[in-house]
Amino acid sequence: MSVLLTRHHELMEIKAELAERDWFMGTSGNLAIKVQNDPLQFLVTASGKDKRKKTNEDFLLVDGDGNPVGSTNVKPSFETLLHCEIYKRTDAGCSLHVHTVANNVISELYGDVGKVVFQGQELIKAFDRWDENAELIIPIIRNYADIPRLAATFASFANENKGAVLIRNHGITAWGKDGFEAKKILEACEFLFQYQLSLLQAKAGLYGARHLT
Repeated sequence: MSVLLTRHHELMEIKAELAERDWFMGTSGNLAIKVQNDPLQFLVTASGKDKRKKTNEDFLLVDGDGNPVGSTNVKPSFETLLHCEIYKRTDAGCSLHVHTVANNVISELYGDVGKVVFQGQELIKAFDRWDENAELIIPIIRNYADIPRLAATFASFANENKGAVLIRNHGITAWGKDGFEAKKILEACEFLFQYQLSLLQAKAGLYGARHLT
């Protein structure tokens, strides 16, 4: 099996798994996986597709500038330039972008600070943070409607081979050396976001209960 077909199958499996979690509401989200380095080419989801369904045009091959390689009837995801920055600046092999309620709310709660910090949580080990007092910092950037400007802002945080960036009121982009690692990073982030929201809600309820007694 060729590298292209292998990567296509890998990305298809990731899409199906994330779709089962309802992480592609309203055709949102986009996925990409590297096929080769020189010249840079990667598969990316086609724009406007219902990612809960499987078709022959779910992905297309693009170059390092996000332009289609060869003829195609579909357009690459609107945010393909974000994936371009990751592959140009790191050795990552897969990058995933999803919109969930949890990551949008977290991005709004901590957006003015420009980051959300987690410490003492087991799942930060997904980022190879193994020290007892290790911190995980996930940057939060402004959601520019102009994609080249968004990509330029995003690029300054794409400086490690695995990572994640929140776009305020938009979604999260996570990446890793391959599909397995990128999905692991994404899952860990979503767990941490949901945990943080549940913790804040529990604290607010406890505070309210104390003032009622």
